[in-house]
Amino acid sequence: MTKAGNKGGNLRDKLDGNELDLSLSDLNEVPVKELAALPKATILDLSCNKLTTLPSDFCGLTHLVKLDLSKNKLQQLPADFGRLVNLQHLDLLNNRLVTLPVSFAQLKSLKWLDLKDNPLDPALAKVAGDCLDEKQCKQCANKVSTKHPGASFTNSPGTCLCHLLFYLPGHP
Repeated sequence: MTKAGNKGGNLRDKLDGNELDLSLSDLNEVPVKELAALPKATILDLSCNKLTTLPSDFCGLTHLVKLDLSKNKLQQLPADFGRLVNLQHLDLLNNRLVTLPVSFAQLKSLKWLDLKDNPLDPALAKVAGDCLDEKQCKQCANKVSTKHPGASFTNSPGTCLCHLLFYLPGHP
């Protein structure tokens, strides 16, 4: 059983207001096509599944405001993850992430980010902080996603993001 739709249940039946809970669904892949048909679902819980990757078309789910991907086996996020421009709350707790895509800087609405329990690159871990409480998770979102005006993507630690982007894949 890889997709929620294959389990005999309709995703629409799992929709509660604007929340769609697909946690603990034994998913190996995200049913993107079905999710795209539910723009009302702005809060998506995909925690506690067996996800190792997210397809690139996942980034077309721009209606998402809150996304829980915790307790999966994600090794990386799609390069265009920053297309999720309405995302305010992102939980990536307990995955296998080492870096974040450069496009992460486009997540200007992000107010809460949890990267705990990932084997993060030491420089990224330092920027992200501990995220042991709500205040620290808010600070993490700000530090990791804020691009300061005029920042260049070099090895210069002039700003958090400049320093961070040097360690992200795809950065020159």
